Amino acid sequence: MSTRTIGFIGGGRITRIFLESWNRANALPATITVSDCNAELLAGLGARFPGVQTTTDNLAAAAREIVFLAVHPPVLAEVTSGIKQRLKPGAIVVSLAPKFTLAKLAGMLGGFSRLARVIPNAPSVVNFGFNPVAYGSALTPTERQEISALLTPLGECPEVAEEKLEAYAVLTAMGPTYLWFQLQALREIAKDFGLSETEITPALKRMVCGGARTLLDSGLSPAEVMDLIPVKPLAEIEQQVSEAYRTRLPAIYQKIKP
Repeated sequence: MSTRTIGFIGGGRITRIFLESWNRANALPATITVSDCNAELLAGLGARFPGVQTTTDNLAAAAREIVFLAVHPPVLAEVTSGIKQRLKPGAIVVSLAPKFTLAKLAGMLGGFSRLARVIPNAPSVVNFGFNPVAYGSALTPTERQEISALLTPLGECPEVAEEKLEAYAVLTAMGPTYLWFQLQALREIAKDFGLSETEITPALKRMVCGGARTLLDSGLSPAEVMDLIPVKPLAEIEQQVSEAYRTRLPAIYQKIKP
């Protein structure tokens, strides 16, 4: 459990994922302040996490020792402009947004360079996330370890080159959305076939994890893996789905690139 005071500017989905993950791992930092303009949202967080301080004042969260910027890119410039005078000289600011580089963030924060960037991943909510991180050069090895220790309860947190973060945003941050609706449809159909939830859950987990490991770890070529099962009920739409990946995801990537 971190002894540093933690601030979150923005109390939405990403902040909730962090709090839930830390809570599940019994690693919730002792002092957390979350700011957001939505009082109803803050009330929900306060009820779920009674030890977390909530406020509509971003400056209160910005005065903490480690400050997470958990807001959408379109409002990041406005938010950083409003908090830059309140940051402590020894604080660390961690951006959870794509598109804005460490250099750009430093400029927006009036030259403050004690920064890191993380691309968060929703499976962190069950401590099984993949959250790549890039550190600014102003952070010491010890400070980098502190950030890593905060991220570790969420899952894996590899250090990566900053210029690869947006690629990870498409692959890992948005990735579950490409699959969840299909897995939920399969779950519902399996129930219609007479399987109970207690039967479906372990089977679906093993199928998904095993399928990924077969593709990535078996040593077989992708074509050989896909030939392991002769019956393909959705074969006629595979090309259509693949084409959607090839057209829509590059467009998203171009949109979020710095």
